[in-house]
Amino acid sequence: MESTNLLRQIEFIKEVDKLKYILRKTKLLNSNRNENDAEHSWHLALMALVLVDHANFPVDLLKVIKMLLIHDIVEIDAGDTFIYDTQKNHTNTVEERKAAQRIFGLLPDEQAADLIAIWEEFEENQTNEAKFARAMDRLEPLLQNTSNNGGTWAEFDVKYEQVYSRKQVIQQGSDRIWQYADQLLNDSVEKGILKK
Repeated sequence: MESTNLLRQIEFIKEVDKLKYILRKTKLLNSNRNENDAEHSWHLALMALVLVDHANFPVDLLKVIKMLLIHDIVEIDAGDTFIYDTQKNHTNTVEERKAAQRIFGLLPDEQAADLIAIWEEFEENQTNEAKFARAMDRLEPLLQNTSNNGGTWAEFDVKYEQVYSRKQVIQQGSDRIWQYADQLLNDSVEKGILKK
C-alpha cells in the first residue's frame, strides 16, 4: 500500500513540473522575461511568510502557503487567464475544476481531497486564509508592473479603474498592504505608467 501511495505522489510531483512552462503575462521585477507559474507560486508563498504580520487577522500560515503553492496548478490544463481578460473575466471555470480533479487526483485519495479542498477555499475567497493569500496574489503583479514602467498595463492598454477594481481585494486580507498598494497605484498614475 505504501509503495502505491509513493508512486502516485511521484507521478503528481512529475506532473506539476509542467507549471514551470506556463508563462504569465507579467514580467519578472525589472526584467523583460515573462514569469512562469512556478516562480509566481514560490514568490507568493515567500511573500506570505514575510508579510503575515500585516494580515488583518490571525491566519494559519501553513494553510496560506499551501494555497499559494497550489492555486495555479490547474493552469497546467486550463492555461493562464490574464487578470484583465474581458472574455473569461478571471473567474473560476469549468476547465479549472476539471483540471483540479485530474491533477490532484493523481495523488492518494485523502491527499487529493485535502488539496482540492484547499484549492476551492482559495477560489471561494471567504476564509481569513484565502483573503490573505488572495492579497499576496494581487500584490505581486502590482510590484512587477510598477518595476517595469507599467509592464502589462502599458502592453495591453489597461486603465487605472480596471487595475484598482482588481487590486482592491488586497484590502480584505491586509489594510496596511492595501494602503501601500493604493499609494503605488496613485504614484503610477502620477508617473504616467498607468492611465486614468
